[in-house]
Amino acid sequence: MSEVLPGEVRQIGYVVTDLDEAIGGWLKMGVGPWFVIRDLPQRVTYRGAPCEVKLSLALSNSGDLQVELIQQLDDTPSIFTEFLDGSGAGGFHQLAYWAEDFDAAMAKLGEAGWPQVWSGGEGEGVRFAYFEPPAGASIVEIMELTEASAGMAAYVRAQAAGWDGGDPVRELGGG
Repeated sequence: MSEVLPGEVRQIGYVVTDLDEAIGGWLKMGVGPWFVIRDLPQRVTYRGAPCEVKLSLALSNSGDLQVELIQQLDDTPSIFTEFLDGSGAGGFHQLAYWAEDFDAAMAKLGEAGWPQVWSGGEGEGVRFAYFEPPAGASIVEIMELTEASAGMAAYVRAQAAGWDGGDPVRELGGG
């Protein structure tokens, strides 16, 4: 186990250019149902400066591993447009870890010298931060594990475990 990261990988994230097309591809692989939030405004810090973007995202599980699909809906420079500039069509972007003690996780990553490139959620219930790791992924996300985020993760996992292929896309509230 890493001395820097809090536990095990809990989620893999993909940056996509068409959320519905990406969901369709994952459905063909038997992953679903998908919980979708559209037009979500996000105020963050991007490489040390304030940033506001609009995203749509989708969550599902394959076993215990959560899959997140992220589509940025505007051209604001961000960690996502940066990735798309390098990859073209999108693809695998991040590994995510969920931290019960978010402040301790941030301190460990700071001590390890990992550059923090994206962060937000302060005052909004669930804090998160993206770091550039020395190896293994483009980005490592640390998300604060709260009662709300743990409940949502458990719900998505349970729905995927018993999924019969019906109702494959479930829209949640957005921005």
